Amino acid sequence: MAQPRRNDFLVPTLAVLFDSIAIECAFLLSYWVRFNTSVLKFLPLNEDVPPIGAYIVGSLVVIPIWLLIFHSRQMYGARRNVSPADELFNIVRLVTLGMLVVMSAAFFYRAFSYSRVVFGLLWITSIIMIAVGRAFLVQIEKSLYRSGRELRNAVIIGNNETANRIYSALHDHPLLGYKIIGYFADTLCGESVPLAQSTLLGTLQEVPSKLQQQTIELALVALSHDEHGKLYTLVQECEGLNVEFMMVPDILEIMASPNSFGMKEIEGIPFIRIKGVPMTTWGRIIKRMFDVVVSTFLLILFSPVLIVAAILIKLDSRGPVFFKQERIGMDGTQFDILKFRSMRVGAEKDTGPVWAKEEDPRRTAIGKFLRKTSLDEFPQLFNVLKGEMSLVGPRPERPFFVEQFKNHVPKYLDRHRVKTGMTGWAQVNGLRGNTSLEERIKYDIFYIENWSLGFDVKILFRTIQALLSTKNVH
Repeated sequence: MAQPRRNDFLVPTLAVLFDSIAIECAFLLSYWVRFNTSVLKFLPLNEDVPPIGAYIVGSLVVIPIWLLIFHSRQMYGARRNVSPADELFNIVRLVTLGMLVVMSAAFFYRAFSYSRVVFGLLWITSIIMIAVGRAFLVQIEKSLYRSGRELRNAVIIGNNETANRIYSALHDHPLLGYKIIGYFADTLCGESVPLAQSTLLGTLQEVPSKLQQQTIELALVALSHDEHGKLYTLVQECEGLNVEFMMVPDILEIMASPNSFGMKEIEGIPFIRIKGVPMTTWGRIIKRMFDVVVSTFLLILFSPVLIVAAILIKLDSRGPVFFKQERIGMDGTQFDILKFRSMRVGAEKDTGPVWAKEEDPRRTAIGKFLRKTSLDEFPQLFNVLKGEMSLVGPRPERPFFVEQFKNHVPKYLDRHRVKTGMTGWAQVNGLRGNTSLEERIKYDIFYIENWSLGFDVKILFRTIQALLSTKNVH
């Protein structure tokens, strides 16, 4: 039997090495800036310059602890495919946690007094150094995949719409680090589908023997619900094979998100939770406080830009500066969303409610710029302050479209279980404007079922990145 290659060693090892070097460099740089430059000369030294050796010894203790913290949060692995914004968010979060550990240890260790200024610098320099190292590592990883090295051999089990989506996603993006060897299927479905470009390796009954014969590391299961009996048999027959199996869930998909399932016991009776409450009372309070603080800060920060935009709108065309439009929010309540006017007055008088489109002739000259840069959305910060919206959540839709979609798009109304937002998980994943509604719903439901304040912060980080792209913004 051929022994599968294990291609998940080089990249994780490089990640550990890069992080170790970055943390050590951060220690040395922080010490140098504090004691060997005049950058912080306005902060007086209470004693003589301490020996650098004490900080080097301290770093040798800190590095393995930080590496363990990073490892506990799945920061080491090949094919993580994390966006730069997400990676930066993770680094900031974990370095902050690591600094708490460092400061706690320094408090109890009395043999040497470490500088609090150096610790403050260490927090900043560690984030910068680790982020730079990670960015360099990503380029190395992509270079390896581009040259055909370190690829993970994978097969698809199934030949349906889901299997085709898997094949297209991995085959069209080779830099993800996977190589599709072929697929297994009992029956062929569809004509001229993308999966037909792959190699048919055999039937489901042949999977165990073929996996033994070939160097396969990953099996991606995409069987329909009526084939789950075959899946049970397949898993049994593949016992003992050192191959990872991953399945795309479809069972009960119309009922709930897979992340919402859980067990709960009431008086000894076990229940399966099919749908849960998105957030607790305290969760709503914390989210509301976060919305008020951040939206107030953003309004103050961008007030000059908003004033200039208002003046340009007034000079550009006849009509009001702001545009109000009825939208549906949490629990189906209606409210007036506030935007900078980007279209001429009475733009829908003849057409009725329609989606904005590329090169929309209804836009004004300044309106085109406002929509491309998303500046037209900034007045919604007032909606956030009033409590009608949140900074993060599913985008609010107009009543006309809600009535149109609620009976035809599965789980569409589940979007109204939380406050609608200025930005959302769907938007930062490229689903903005006139894109697939069904795909947007999936991302919205995932957000609702997995809400946390950290998730909101992560989305806001990625929104900054998304605003730099004008794709699907009309």
